[in-house]
Amino acid sequence: MIVEETRPLLQRSERLITRTPLPWDQFWIVLFLQLSDPLALQTLAPFIPQLVRDIGVTHGDESLVGHYVGILHLSYYTAQALTVLHWSQLSDHIGRRPLILTALFAIAVSMFSFGLSRTFVGLVVSRVICGVFNGSNGVVKSIVMDITDATNLPKAYGYMPLPWMIGNAIGPLIGGSLSRPADRFPAIFGQSELLKTYPYLLPCAVPAIFTSVAWLVTYFRFRESVPTSTPLWKLIKGFFLPQSYAKSLTPIESSHAGLPDAWEADLEEVSSKPLPLRAVLTPKVLSMAANCSTMALLHIAVTSILPIFYATPIELGGLSLDPPRIGAILAVSGLANGASQLFFFSLLHDRFGAGTIHTFGVCAGIPFVILFPAINYLARAHGMGLAVWLSVGVQLTLLPNLVMCYSCLALYISAAAPNRASLGTTNGIAQLLIAGGRIIGPALAASIFSYSMQEGHDAWLVYYFLMAIAFLAVGTSLLLPRNPSQWEVRQ
Repeated sequence: MIVEETRPLLQRSERLITRTPLPWDQFWIVLFLQLSDPLALQTLAPFIPQLVRDIGVTHGDESLVGHYVGILHLSYYTAQALTVLHWSQLSDHIGRRPLILTALFAIAVSMFSFGLSRTFVGLVVSRVICGVFNGSNGVVKSIVMDITDATNLPKAYGYMPLPWMIGNAIGPLIGGSLSRPADRFPAIFGQSELLKTYPYLLPCAVPAIFTSVAWLVTYFRFRESVPTSTPLWKLIKGFFLPQSYAKSLTPIESSHAGLPDAWEADLEEVSSKPLPLRAVLTPKVLSMAANCSTMALLHIAVTSILPIFYATPIELGGLSLDPPRIGAILAVSGLANGASQLFFFSLLHDRFGAGTIHTFGVCAGIPFVILFPAINYLARAHGMGLAVWLSVGVQLTLLPNLVMCYSCLALYISAAAPNRASLGTTNGIAQLLIAGGRIIGPALAASIFSYSMQEGHDAWLVYYFLMAIAFLAVGTSLLLPRNPSQWEVRQ
């Protein structure tokens, strides 16, 4: 009886988990660094089409504006996708801080260069440089995992959308109001020959100056989060002399043979060394990577279809909305996504677990896709009435569930890493697949949508495509355990 009466008390005590407070002395710097990415992206968005027209690359053909704008976006995301894994791997060896400082400096230079460019080639080169060094954005996410543990990481990722909310809100205001300042504000900037010659320099200067401030904050306040690092010259030597480099890192010395204590010390040393890429690709990491690729492709595909669906005429399968209404809907949706993550993710995680939230999030993509043709049917049958707007609202309320999947997968990334020293490489693999989805998803979904809207083609073709991705994402979600802690056994 004593055992039976004591067991519930023991079980309750096991469920009591001491939560580590967030390290705000370093975490606020991470949030500050995260703001530079959306600020730079959203500041350029309002004036890039007009900039393409002004430099004359389209030769007056309005139909080519979207083509050249797409090239600028593609050059940025392609450069980011090609470098994000290499930045993350390098940060495991030489530390996070030197890479962040290098990237911030290069991004500031690229933003000034974009504002000073007078040719389309100059614009592309500037965006490629920005994309190459913004591949280090994955390093910032690795820092979050470095400075937290399993008890406070969900809470930390609840705050991560906050910089994106701020950047998405003020970035378009900066880009829209400060472009061509000599024409907009002649009393203030009318005498500036520099701003007349380079009418888009001022809005580009704002994120460039902010990034410079972030460089100063990082240099003076941020502490390195990687406990051990390898000098860069040693890595370069290892590249040219791999045998000597491997020998210098060999953990088991002949003098330690037969000594158990030395063996344990060597194993501990191995666990503190970053592993090569092939060794990082464990079954856990591959399961996490499959979920990152399918979930990101689903999210990016459906969100890229939204504005196209809203702008397409009703008779062709859309809603015939004008740009101001589309912008208002997307702005409200963005705020709702960030607010739900900020206020509810940590609570939902504690109640249901990361695996349940992730599976529910990708399952929400199925009704989200079904509502596209349903909303168009209501618009055709009853016009843009209350039923249509209620259906649009229901569809958008499903989107925060899908957005929360990013935070869930971040927990699995941290748990799947073979050892703590390889966390950056593991995160880099995930960010590489997510960046690949940003390249493939919008282009493929938009192309299939346009093809399906043409006469003689199946109007539902794009929705078949999106449903296939949704079911694939649901299937891969079943590869994950309910709780990332089940993966916490380090190799």
